[in-house]
Amino acid sequence: MDIDIIFKIAAIGIAIAVLNQILLRAGREEQAMMTTLAGIVIVLFLVVQMISEFFDTVRTLFQF
Repeated sequence: MDIDIIFKIAAIGIAIAVLNQILLRAGREEQAMMTTLAGIVIVLFLVVQMISEFFDTVRTLFQF
């Protein structure tokens, strides 16, 4: 497993957390929620791509 993907997910999480706190302190709760949801969607896309690559590897390994 690539360690880069873990760093990408951590960087996205840190950036979203900082942005969320800034928006909450500014009184923009709706935008803070939307940025949090956007961060979750981005991370989910990364995870889905990894799972897809894993299943492709398993398929070629067992020649399905």
